[in-house]
Amino acid sequence: MDQFRRVGLIGRKGSPQVAETLVALAGFLRARGNTVVLESEAAALVAGETLVDLPVCHREALGKHCDLVVVVGGDGSMLGAARTLSTQGVPVLGINRGSLGFLTDISPDEIETRVAEVLSGRYTREERFLLETELVRAGEVIARGDALNEVVLHRGASLRMIEFALYLDNRFVYSQHSDGLVISTPTGSTAYALSGGGPILHPALDAIALVPMFPHTLTSRPIVVAGDSGIRIALGGMGLDDMRVGQPELSCDGQMHVALQVGDVVHIRKKPDRLQLIHPLDHDYYDTCRTKLGWGSRLA
Repeated sequence: MDQFRRVGLIGRKGSPQVAETLVALAGFLRARGNTVVLESEAAALVAGETLVDLPVCHREALGKHCDLVVVVGGDGSMLGAARTLSTQGVPVLGINRGSLGFLTDISPDEIETRVAEVLSGRYTREERFLLETELVRAGEVIARGDALNEVVLHRGASLRMIEFALYLDNRFVYSQHSDGLVISTPTGSTAYALSGGGPILHPALDAIALVPMFPHTLTSRPIVVAGDSGIRIALGGMGLDDMRVGQPELSCDGQMHVALQVGDVVHIRKKPDRLQLIHPLDHDYYDTCRTKLGWGSRLA
């Protein structure tokens, strides 16, 4: 008896490889007797294939109709799905059709074995927290966003450093002149934060990494704070006073981009909803790091 009976499928649009895997996966699931539901973009991706008779729904409704959602694509596809599916409480499994695959850890040629294991209840479940962000201008919230990987304050197209003050739980930490700041979850610690010299945080940690980007003061190092910390960033005038050179921006997972102004305040905190991430039983985080980051294997 399958653990999950109704399975939703999400696929990154514009990829023939993703479409091929979606068709194969849907055929495999139907042969097992599972009900398959296509997310609307996945349905458009495989239009004209043999899946025209499958039910289709928007991503925001998948959690109501499915016991499990499978994301076919790369980590970017999983990031996009996570921001929606985390609020629905539905578990998510990833099949890698991208370049890295930190979050989508089943390869396409393992579908019949790995997915079958998961469907029959042989899997591990992991919770990953997200960050929620508010941008306040003149006392009014003008933008909101969620991030599974990171929230980034950066100089955008400007060649000038920006100036900001950092507060944790309403306590002043420091002011800084730099290219920006990466506020990373443990999930995102192997992404943008890593390229900025930040630490790798195990996904089980309840912590947030704050990684400065090219700070003017060389002693401004990455710091790790409690996951429940309330983070506030107040924008100063440096780098923002001459918009002819380009406006600094705030982004969430590289998706939301909002131009910043002098006096803006950014509030960041842990989101109450969590992504329910499913892995095969033999999933090993450190093996993933060795494979994806090129770490050395054990000595002979």
